[in-house]
Amino acid sequence: MPEHQTTALRTRERTAADGATAVAHPNIALIKYWGKRDERLHLPWTSSLSMTLDIFPTTTSVRLDAEAADDEVTFNGSPASGEERRRIAAFLDLVRRRSRLTHRAVVDTRNTVPTGAGLASSAGGFAALAVAAAAAYGLGLDDAGLSRLARRGSGSASRSIFGGFAVWHAGTPTAPPAEADLSSYAEPVVAGDLDPALVIAVVNAGPKEVSSRAAMRRTVETSPLFEPWAASSRDDLTEMRAALLRADLDAVGEIAERNALGMHATMLGARPAVRYLSPATLTVLDSVLELRRDGVSAYATMDAGPNVKVLCRRTDAERVAEAVRAAAAGGGTVHIAGPGQGARLVDESGR
Repeated sequence: MPEHQTTALRTRERTAADGATAVAHPNIALIKYWGKRDERLHLPWTSSLSMTLDIFPTTTSVRLDAEAADDEVTFNGSPASGEERRRIAAFLDLVRRRSRLTHRAVVDTRNTVPTGAGLASSAGGFAALAVAAAAAYGLGLDDAGLSRLARRGSGSASRSIFGGFAVWHAGTPTAPPAEADLSSYAEPVVAGDLDPALVIAVVNAGPKEVSSRAAMRRTVETSPLFEPWAASSRDDLTEMRAALLRADLDAVGEIAERNALGMHATMLGARPAVRYLSPATLTVLDSVLELRRDGVSAYATMDAGPNVKVLCRRTDAERVAEAVRAAAAGGGTVHIAGPGQGARLVDESGR
């Protein structure tokens, strides 16, 4: 065996024995990702753009165990099961194939964002898993490679590899699978001197009745509104990047709000319809309109769930939070987030 291959294998073995821990945060898309053109590779129909948050971190540790017969996965202190465990095991199988190591893994994930409620829990979760697993198995990936890897666990996780604003490229739709896979990844977006906040109104933290995966599939296959929205979303992305570059928060907010409402319209047009917006959601949306009438730059966006995120200036965040809290009276919580860091390795103390 050539010496450079021996060294590489020794490096992998040493990394595997030590394991790795990573922290990542969810991101909220301002230009939405909705619909896959390839479900196996998690390739989207359209490109998307997001802001990574500085709240709701996920911390994931991956330690390899050469003696174990199966992966051991714990989620918030309890053994993972069902679809959650299946997705993590499938992701680890992908990492093992790429590393050419067969070691099973001991995975411990601690998530601080409600799962399955449209708050991008899988984005931070799979971004943290991708970074920790890639390090533990010695893959040696660059940021684009980590983004591609995270995408295979959850499409939106590709963006949580990066802090601040990031764009996820849909890639080349007509290319063969291997080439299409390489062409779809996220990268940072240059933004001007913005100081934004996202006020998050959690009106329902429970899991959704229809998963995002199922809702996407139904929308793409049955909604007559999906193709027009996808076409307009491409234009929205171009306008959004220009608005970010010139630090025009009102333009950023207007584009984000229309893009999100359009996405939910495609779901309502599905057969049968997918409706995530609840009466509490609509009440919060009305409060955002009222804030704008009062001269506050506040714009709503929503993912696949009933919870509302309001983009505003950081100096207005407390006022916006007070308004949406009053609108959601009788239930729910409100959080204020700013732009956060990308996924990263940490030591045992979290540094």
